[in-house]
This record gives sequence, C-alpha cells and structure tokens, in this order.
Amino acid sequence: MRFVLLGVGTSLLSLAVVHGQMGVASDLPQPVLLAIVAVAGLAAWHARRAWWPLAVVGAVAYAWLVMWPPLMIASYYAGRTLDRGRGIAAYLGGGVVVCAIGALVGEARNGLQEILTATLGNALFMMLGVIGLPVTVGLWTGARHEVLEAARERAERLEREQVMRAEQARAQERARIAREMHDVVAHRVSLIVLHAGALEVRASDEETARAAALIGGIGREALSNLRDVLGVLRSPQGTGRQEAELRPPPTLGDLDQLLDQSRSLGIAVTRHDEGEPRPVESTVERTAYRVVQEALTNVHKHAGDAGTQVRIRYGTDALEVEVRNDAPGAPRGELPGAGWGLVGLRERVELLGGTLRTSSEDGGGFLVSARIPA
Repeated sequence: MRFVLLGVGTSLLSLAVVHGQMGVASDLPQPVLLAIVAVAGLAAWHARRAWWPLAVVGAVAYAWLVMWPPLMIASYYAGRTLDRGRGIAAYLGGGVVVCAIGALVGEARNGLQEILTATLGNALFMMLGVIGLPVTVGLWTGARHEVLEAARERAERLEREQVMRAEQARAQERARIAREMHDVVAHRVSLIVLHAGALEVRASDEETARAAALIGGIGREALSNLRDVLGVLRSPQGTGRQEAELRPPPTLGDLDQLLDQSRSLGIAVTRHDEGEPRPVESTVERTAYRVVQEALTNVHKHAGDAGTQVRIRYGTDALEVEVRNDAPGAPRGELPGAGWGLVGLRERVELLGGTLRTSSEDGGGFLVSARIPA
C-alpha cells in the first residue's frame, strides 16, 4: 500500500513541478506530459522490486524537463541498496553526467531551464538537493536498518541459546531425578516385593498368604508404574519410542480393581453410581480415578479400616466424584507422607476447569469432593 501511495505521490509532485516551471515543457503536448508523469509514478510504484527503472526515468526526465522528484526518490533507494564503495561512486558519477546533460539542454533551451541547470551555482545546488542529499539519507537509513537487523538476529540467537541451555539443564535434572528414583524408590519397592513373595511361600495360614500375595501384586504394579515414569524422565522430550511403550492410563473402568485392593486391606468400600453413565474425555476419567486413588490412600494413612463410600455422579455437563470415610475406630499411627497429595490433586482438577473440596465431617470422618467439567 505504501508503494502505491509513493507512486501516486510521485506522479502528482512531478506534474506540479513541471507545471510550476513555466516554459520548461511548453513545447510538449499535454498528453505526452501526462504520459511522462504516469511513467514516473509507475516506476516509483515498481521501486519495491527494482529501483533502477525509476533511476532511468528520473535521469531522462531531469535532463529533459528538470523533473526532479523521480531522480530524488531513485537516489534515496540507491543509497539504501548499493554497496558503500564502487556502487555509490558509480551512481554519483552517473548523477554528474545527468546534470551535465541537463546543463547542455538548458543552454540550448534558454529560459528557466538554463537558469536552473546551466548556471554553476544553481546546478550544484540542484545536484546536491536531488542526488547528494537523498543518497546520504539512504545510506543512513540503510546502515540503521542493518544495525537493527543485526541486533534482532543477535537477540534471536541469544534466545535460542538460552532455550537450548534451559533444555539441557532440564534434561540433566530429569536424568538426575530418574537416577535417584531408581536407586532409592525402585530398590525399596523391589525389596518389599521380594519379602512379600517369601512371606507368601512360607505363610502358615491362608489369610497371611493372601495378604502377602496382595502386597506383592501392589508392589509389582508400583514397579511397573515407576518404570514408566523413569522412561519418560530419561527421554529428552518424553515422547517417541518410550512413550509408545507406556501402558494406557487408568480410567473409571479400572476403578473396581482399585476398590478391591482397598477391600483386601480391610476397608469396607462401597461404590455408588448416580446418573446415566456416558463416555467422557480420557483426561476427565483419569483425573477422577486419581481423585479416588488419593482419597483412598489418605484413608489408609489416617483412618485405618474406616468405612468408605465412593460416589460417581454423571451430570449433564460435569462428572462429580465424592469419597467420604467414617471416623476411624481407634487411634492409628500415621504413615509418613510428603503432605502434597491433596495439593497436587487440586492442581490436577483445576487444570481441567474443575473444583476440589476437602473438609472434615462432624462425626470425625473426612470428605473429598471433586467436580470436573465433562
């Protein structure tokens, strides 16, 4: 758009200059004059692709009619684009030749053109104003553009390097975490599985053998999950082959298995489904599963074998999950924990636009309730 405006402005200014210089173009028919002005405007519009046609038109128009706007604009683009050695020198030399030709034509025509081009002082003034000053401005704007472009490229390079350093630091931290988890957590869980297997073989009664088998199964499942997590941590981007090897994430279809594990450990868990079950997004199902899992973990830690009710409610636009446990029957020594389970659970639910509510019940129980848009 700005080059269209440049072309129109060049044509209008050239027409005004020629008409203002009475007698310079008096011998030209009006259609020829308008054609020259139109060609000058078209060449100025084309300057976005190549400026040399404008320079040719400007040189001819200046030498013949003292029409200086096309040559002035061409001089500016020459200063912006030509190299600062031979290119500028050659252009200025050509400008001197054009001015000399204009002086010869002025002497032949007499009148105003002779005053503007043949008189030495006026010729030097016109040459400086039409060629020298625009070339200088073009050189300055070109140099400024190069400086800004170099600064932008340097900033982009530094940003890329910073991102690469951050990615490298993250990869190193992920590898360190993976090593720590493997050396500490995996080793401990493996010992639990081994001892549970030995207890199952040596158990003198069936109930102890079942409990040992349950502990071993839970430990092996934990090792499998841990192996998946370690695979993601060791992968640079958490994608690719290792991600393909991960087991599918748990959904509400796996909820009964989770509840059976808690029942096997002595907790009376009751499940209630309300509303018409319908398919929901996998992330919603996975989050609902994690809500129940974390709530049951807290029951094991803090309430022992207290009765627990799990309620899944399918709403029109949301999936609601409630886990309410009764008051513990006897004081229980709490198992160690980091204290971040419910915090992380709340963040997981809120990432999906849901809400998580936790509160103590009047009778000594505890409620975990989540509402997840679905």
